[in-house]
Amino acid sequence: MTDELTKVIQDSARGGFFLFSGTALATVIMAIASILIGRLLESDLYGQYTLALVVPQILFLFTDLGISNGIIRFTASLRTQGEAARITAMIRYGLVLRALAGIAISVIGYIFADPLASFLIQRPDLAFPVQIASISILFQAILTTATSAFVGLDRSEYNALSTNIQAISKTTVSIALVLLGFSVTGAIIGHTVSFVVAAVASMIMLLALLRQRKGKEDGQVNLRDDLRTLIHYGAPLYGSLLLIGFIPLYKYFILAQFCSDPDIGNYKAAANFVTLMTVLSIPITTILLPAFSRLDSSAKQGIRTFFKLANKYTAIIVVPITFLMILLSNEIIQVVYGHTYQSAPLFLSIFCLQYFLAGLGYLTLASFFNGLGKTRITLAMSAIACLAVILLAPVFTQKYGVPGVILSFLLASAASTGYGSYVARKKFQVEFGTSSMIKVYLVSAACSIPTLLLLQFTTLPLVLDIAIGGCLYLFCYITMMPLTKIMTTTELQNTMQITNRIPGLGFLAGLMLRYQRKILNARADTK
Repeated sequence: MTDELTKVIQDSARGGFFLFSGTALATVIMAIASILIGRLLESDLYGQYTLALVVPQILFLFTDLGISNGIIRFTASLRTQGEAARITAMIRYGLVLRALAGIAISVIGYIFADPLASFLIQRPDLAFPVQIASISILFQAILTTATSAFVGLDRSEYNALSTNIQAISKTTVSIALVLLGFSVTGAIIGHTVSFVVAAVASMIMLLALLRQRKGKEDGQVNLRDDLRTLIHYGAPLYGSLLLIGFIPLYKYFILAQFCSDPDIGNYKAAANFVTLMTVLSIPITTILLPAFSRLDSSAKQGIRTFFKLANKYTAIIVVPITFLMILLSNEIIQVVYGHTYQSAPLFLSIFCLQYFLAGLGYLTLASFFNGLGKTRITLAMSAIACLAVILLAPVFTQKYGVPGVILSFLLASAASTGYGSYVARKKFQVEFGTSSMIKVYLVSAACSIPTLLLLQFTTLPLVLDIAIGGCLYLFCYITMMPLTKIMTTTELQNTMQITNRIPGLGFLAGLMLRYQRKILNARADTK
C-alpha cells in the first residue's frame, strides 16, 4: 500500500475508534433512558411519546441543506491540501446557514403544531408536546453541524464528547420529569433540553478549536466561490437526506393509520435495540466519508483498494453481530422490557435483516460516492429506496401490520444497495471480494449453532443466556476467522500495526489478533 493510503487507513481507524467508543457509550445511556421511559410510560403512552417526536424529526430534515456532509468532505480534503483558511470559512458558513434554517423550521413547527399533529400522526391531542419538541430543531441543527466539523478536522473525540453530553442530559431530565408525574410531556421536555445543552457545549469546543487555528491559516478565502462549492456539492445530498430521512417517518405515518398505539410501542421498543447496530454503522459511514475525500481521485487503484478493505472489514464486524442480535432477540427484549412487549422480539429480528446487506456495500457505498463528489449517485440510491417504501409500505402494513412496514423497508434497502453496487462496479471498477464475503456469511451462520443449542436445551436465567450465548458465539467466530482464512496473515499483521497506535484499542484488539495469528501459524505448521 502507498504511504497516502496507509496514512488514511490509520487515521480512519483512529477516528472510527473514537466515534465507536463515543457512540457506544451514548447509545448505552440512551438505551437505558429509552428502557426506563418505556417502562414508566408503558406501551400506550410510549407509543404517544414516539409519535410526538415524528413531526419535529420530519421538520428537522429540512434544515440540513446538505451542509453536514459538505463540511466533512471539504474540511478533510482541504486539510490534505493545506488550505487552513478555507477550512475555517467553510465551517463558519455552514454554521450560519444551518442556524438560519433551524430558526425558520423551529418557528414553523411551533406555530403549526396543531395541524401538523392532526395530519402527520393523526393525533391532534399531541399538539402541545409537538410544540415543545419543535424548539429542539434549531439546537439539533447546530449540534449536527458542529459534530460534522469535528469529524472533518480529525477530532472525533470531540464528536464523541458532544454525543455523550446530549445522551446524559436527555436521560437525566426526561426520567426525572416522568417520575415527577409529567408523563409524555416531561419526556419531550427532556428530549428538547438535551439538544440545547449539547449544542451549547459543542459550540464552545468548536470555537476553541477554530481559535487555535488562528495564525496557522494560509491561502485566500472567496466567500462566493466557497458558498457555491458547498451548496453545489450539498444540493443532491440534501435531496437524498430528505428522501432517506422521510422513510422512517413515513413508516410511523403508515403505522399510525393501520396499527394501534401498543403495536407502535412494540415497534419502537424493537427499533431502540436496532440502534445498537448503529453503534457500529454510524462510525463506519461517518469516518469513511473524510477517508475517501482525502484520497487522490487520480489514484484510482488506491481508491479501489481502500473500498475493498473498508467493505470487507465492515462485513466482518457487522454480519456476525447481526446474527447474534437475531439469535438473542427474544431474551434481550424480555430482560429489558418485560413480557408486556410480546411482539417486539419478532420485530427486532426482522429489523436486523437489513444489516445482512453490509457485504454488498450497504454501509460503505454512500460514503464512497460522496467522498468522490458523486453525490448524484447517492441521490439516485435514495430515490429508489424512498419510492419503494412509498409504494410497498401501505400495502404490506395493511396486510401484515408492523412486520409489513419493516419488510417494505428491507426490500427498499436491497433495491437501493443493489443499484449502488452495480454503479460502483461498472463506473469505478470496485471489487467487493466475493469469496471473502461468502466466507463471512457462512462462518457467521455456522457459529450460530452452539448458541442455538444452548438456548434450546438449557434453562438458564435470561441474563445468563445472553451473556454465555453471546460470548460463545463471538469465541466461535473469532476462532473460525483464521481457520477459514477470512483474515490472512498479512491482514492480521497490518491490523495489529494500525490498532497498536490507537490508545485504548491496541491492547484489546491485540489479544484477539494474537490469538488468531497463533491459529494461523498452527494451521500452517500442520501442512
